[in-house]
Amino acid sequence: MTLYDLPAPAKLNLFLHVVGQRADGYHLLESLFRLVSLSDTLSIDLRADGEISRESSMSVVVDEADDLVIRAAQALKKATGTRQGAHIVVHKRIPAGGGLGGGSSDAATVLIALNRLWRTGLTRKALMALALPLGADVPFFLSGQTAFVTGIGEHCTPVCAPDSAYVIFKPRESVSTASIFGSPHLTRNTESVKISDFSGRHLFLGDNPFGVNDLEPVALQAFPSIALTREWLKKQGYDVRLTGSGACFFSEFEGPLQALLAYDALQAKLKSVASSTCEHDVLQSAFVCDGLPSHPLQHWLVD
Repeated sequence: MTLYDLPAPAKLNLFLHVVGQRADGYHLLESLFRLVSLSDTLSIDLRADGEISRESSMSVVVDEADDLVIRAAQALKKATGTRQGAHIVVHKRIPAGGGLGGGSSDAATVLIALNRLWRTGLTRKALMALALPLGADVPFFLSGQTAFVTGIGEHCTPVCAPDSAYVIFKPRESVSTASIFGSPHLTRNTESVKISDFSGRHLFLGDNPFGVNDLEPVALQAFPSIALTREWLKKQGYDVRLTGSGACFFSEFEGPLQALLAYDALQAKLKSVASSTCEHDVLQSAFVCDGLPSHPLQHWLVD
C-alpha cells in the first residue's frame, strides 16, 4: 500500500517573543504560528520487512541521526511496537534554513501518515507528545491549525486568523537556528501577551503592526548579507518580518491578488537589475502563498 502526494505545509511566525529561559537551557516562547500553502510533498510505501528508508529531492545528504523524517518514523515504531516499515520519498519545495519549518512539517506528516498506514491509532495528543523530542515546531504541525504556541513549543492554542496571503523572500544565505538561540545578544525577557491582543486581526496591515520577532535583530547582526536583503526589500516598499530564526522574510497582504501583484512587481524589478550590480544577488527565491485555515491532513487524526 502506498500513500501519494502527502502535503507538508510551511509555517510563518507572525510574531515570536522570547519570554524566558529554563534552567536546562530551553527557551520559553510566545509565537503565533500560521500554516501557509507553500508545501513539501511526501509519498510513503509500506514495507513488510520492518525497515525504514528514505529518499529526497534534496542534493545534500542528511545524516540519519539528524534526519527528522527517519527519526519520526522510528519514534512511532518504537512507541507502538509495530513490526511494519516504510519507504519515504520527500519532494522538497520549502527552502532549508529559512525558518519555515520544512523539516518539522515533513516529520509531522510522516507521523500522521504512518499512524494511518500502520493502523497504530494514536490520538493527536499522543502524537504531539511523541513529537516534542523531535523538535519544538513539530507539535504545532500536528495541532492542525493557526495557533498561539507557548512554552518550548508543546502548548498550542487554536487562534482565529483572518484570510491573508503572503510573499515569502528567501535570501541566498541560510541561518543556523542554534547559533541564534545561543547568542548572548538575544533578549529573553519580552513581556507576555494575551490571545485577545491579536486574535482575528491582520497583524501587519496598517500603521500599528503587532509584536516583533526577537530573533530578527540577532540574525541581522550575525548575517550581514541577510541584513542587506532586508534593507533592499524595504527600499522596494515591502514591509517585511523575519520568520523563525530566518533566513526568510515575509510580507502580509489582504488577499492573493494583492500578494500576486507584489510578487510580479518584485520579479520585474529583479529582471531589470543589471548583472553588473550586486542587487541581482539579494534573493535566492520568492514565493506567493495563502494562509491555510487548517492542515490538509487534520481530519486524519482524532483528538
